[in-house]
Amino acid sequence: MSTVNQRAVGKTRSCPHCRATILESANVCPGCRHHLRSGQSSAESIFPSFTALKVDGTIRPPAADQAWEYSMIVSIRNERGEEIDRQIIGVGALLPSESRTFTLAVEVFTPAGRG
Repeated sequence: MSTVNQRAVGKTRSCPHCRATILESANVCPGCRHHLRSGQSSAESIFPSFTALKVDGTIRPPAADQAWEYSMIVSIRNERGEEIDRQIIGVGALLPSESRTFTLAVEVFTPAGRG
């Protein structure tokens, strides 16, 4: 019988700093980037192993007199195409002289940080 502490994969908790839902295994909150005290030894520390997906994009209204409004939405679907989560990340407005750059990243965690 193994005495190694087996965590439930995908178990979540709230970040004590920003209250975002994060993985229980996280050492750093991906939202507010605060370090978390978890009582783990450094051998048990879990950090992202690799970034499985990263998308960058910029939006800029055409040089006209009209402003744009935007909503940043993230949707997660399972293998059957069913939506399992949907979040509005941010909203705002752009004047014709402004632009916004967005980055979406999916970090993957594996045991002992091995990818």
